[in-house]
Amino acid sequence: MADTPSNMPEDLPPQELSARLQQANRQLHQSEKMAAIGQLAAGVAHEINNPVGYVYSNLQTLEHYLSDLFRLTDAVERADSLEDLHQIRKSIDYEFLRGDLEDLLAESREGIERVKTIIAAMKDFTHTEEEEFRYADLHRGIETTLNVVNNELKYRAQVVRDFGDLPEIRCIISQLNQVIMNLLVNAAHAIENTGTITIRTRHEGDHVTLEFEDTGKGIDPADLSRIFDPFFTTKPVGKGTGLGLSLSFNIIEKHHGQITAASTPGQGTLFRIRLPIEQPGAVSDE
Repeated sequence: MADTPSNMPEDLPPQELSARLQQANRQLHQSEKMAAIGQLAAGVAHEINNPVGYVYSNLQTLEHYLSDLFRLTDAVERADSLEDLHQIRKSIDYEFLRGDLEDLLAESREGIERVKTIIAAMKDFTHTEEEEFRYADLHRGIETTLNVVNNELKYRAQVVRDFGDLPEIRCIISQLNQVIMNLLVNAAHAIENTGTITIRTRHEGDHVTLEFEDTGKGIDPADLSRIFDPFFTTKPVGKGTGLGLSLSFNIIEKHHGQITAASTPGQGTLFRIRLPIEQPGAVSDE
């Protein structure tokens, strides 16, 4: 078990104490990330199970269709007349079968593509050991995260993309994906029935901005100044750890950026992230 501030030896040298605190902080944040992924696991399983279910059903239908088609092809050799073939063709409703086969294959292909998209999104999202700053496409990160949290959003909110023309930025994209996930899930939970989540991106000089605006219940002014504090949460007991926004704040700070929030109770909340395109002191990859 990692040392925490409550059980750390008091006589440690400042440098070692700082190192241990950083290690404990990393482990705490990693635990929060895995807890968040765990909460999403059931939704992701549903997202995969749904297309797999109809692909399996389509394969069963295809088996029946192939049996009918084989009846027709086998009859070519033993039919006494062309009229016999016409009768078999009519009995299997060949025209319907042909059209439905095309639809069946198209639907199955779409289902498999959906599964591939979800798996690719999870692979992109869960680079838990990635610690190096690299150039990355923020729009791809947003789309990746939307695929991961789709089950959390689709019954609550319409997602509106208002994307600008962004350059790639130097970042740890898996960590920014985690921030995006926290903001999207929080936005969905803030919407009591159905609403809208708008994602805006803009390029402003040597920075980019990302905004996540929801039409949820909003945040009480008394709570707004505390939302980035560790363990502070307005969710019921057992529904949140209070680390999501604190973790997000630390990640954005690590990227030399800023994250702010504005909210009107009863109307919604807007989170705004400002990130530099280049990291201070970074060595060029070229």
